[in-house]
Amino acid sequence: MRRATPRRYLMCPPTHFQVTYRINPWMDPAKPVDRVLAVFQWEELRDRYRALGHTVEVLDPLPELPDMVFAANGATVVGGRVLGARFANPERTEEAPAHLAWFRANGFGDVREPEHVNEGEGDFAVTASWILAGQGFRSSPLAHDEAQVFFGRPVISLELTDPRYYHLDTALAVLDDAGDEIMYYPGAFSPTSRDVLARLFPDALLATAEDAAVLGLNAVSDGRNVLLPRAARGLRDPLRARGFEPVPMDVSELHKAGGSVKCCTQELRPAAR
Repeated sequence: MRRATPRRYLMCPPTHFQVTYRINPWMDPAKPVDRVLAVFQWEELRDRYRALGHTVEVLDPLPELPDMVFAANGATVVGGRVLGARFANPERTEEAPAHLAWFRANGFGDVREPEHVNEGEGDFAVTASWILAGQGFRSSPLAHDEAQVFFGRPVISLELTDPRYYHLDTALAVLDDAGDEIMYYPGAFSPTSRDVLARLFPDALLATAEDAAVLGLNAVSDGRNVLLPRAARGLRDPLRARGFEPVPMDVSELHKAGGSVKCCTQELRPAAR
C-alpha cells in the first residue's frame, strides 16, 4: 500500500485570470475566458488538497498579472532553500518579485534571485536522486548549472522539442519523489533526452499522445494520490496498476492559458531534519 506524504503547497487564485496575449500554443486571446468558472475550479483543487491532509498557502494575486495563477512557475523550493524565477516573457516578469517577497515575508531565510532565465517548477522537477530540468522553450541551460550549485543536487538537463509542451511540467510528472518514479510523454523530448529518461527511469509510466494533449502530465502526486486533469482518462488504470489513486480534477478553464493542476501548484519542500 502506497502512503501519502503530507505536503505544503503555494497557490494563487485566478482572481484576475484572462488570456490577453499569446506566449504558448494553447493561448488564444480570441477565445473568451469564464473567470468565475476558473475561480470555482481553482477552489475545488485547493480544497481537495486540504481534504487530503495537505497545507495550502495562498499568494495574493496582482491585477496586472493574469498568469499569476500558475504559481508553480514562480520559484523552486528544495530543502527549504528558494531559487526564484526569471521569466522568459516580459508579460510575466513582475510575477518573480511577488513570489520572492512572499518567501521573504514567510520565514524562508535562504532566498536567491536567479541570474539566468528559469520558470520555477515549470521546468524543474525534483526526485529523490536528481532535479530534472527542462530547456528548449523557456528556461536557459545556464539556469540548470545555477540550480545545481545552489541546491547541491545533480541536475539532469532534458530538451523539449514540441512547442505544445513548452515547460517540463506539461510533459513529465514525479509520481513518487522518494522512489524516483515518474511518468512522461516521450514525444515531447529530443531523441537524446528520451534516451536519458529511458536509462534513468526504465520503469516509468509512459503517457500516450492523447493523454499528453489534454495536459495529463501536468499532475501532482503526494506519493499515493495523483491529482490530474479529468480529461486524461487513459492514465487512470495504469496509475491504479502501480498502486496510485488517480484523483481527476476539472481545471479546463485554465487549459485556455496552457495550464493545469501542476501549473497551479508550487511545492514548498522543507529543510531536512
